[in-house]
Amino acid sequence: MSMKKIRMSAEGFQALEEKLEYLKNVRRKEVAEKLKEARSQGDLSENAEYDAAKDEQGILEADIADLENKIANAEIVSDADLTNDEIGVGSKIRLKDFEFDEILDLQIVGSTEADPENNKISEDSPIGLAALKKKVGDILEVEAPMGVIKMEVLEISK
Repeated sequence: MSMKKIRMSAEGFQALEEKLEYLKNVRRKEVAEKLKEARSQGDLSENAEYDAAKDEQGILEADIADLENKIANAEIVSDADLTNDEIGVGSKIRLKDFEFDEILDLQIVGSTEADPENNKISEDSPIGLAALKKKVGDILEVEAPMGVIKMEVLEISK
């Protein structure tokens, strides 16, 4: 079963690799040490520390497998692939929200890099989906729980 490619920036890809390296080389050793200490306490059938360490190990291994999968299926979008003419993954955009009469500065990123607090929105988000392939002057119509929100593309940059 082949997985869908996960688009991300080179920086996002590097961050995933660094996190994977940390989990494999630092966290695994820490969890192994917790298991070793818990085992040394004797009877494992009633050892809460051992159960907690085993749970932590299971979560850690699932996180490692998830990161390995994302890295294996990564499609890196480079700045050379971006244009100032059309919105794509990696584009920085300025939008005018007509409803709230405000200007939004956002970056469209792959789903693994989304960070709304830092104005990085996923290409799979409602705004991201509406913005892809749009040009300066185009009007986005974003489906939201409160109805359709209209925004104008004011600027596109790399």
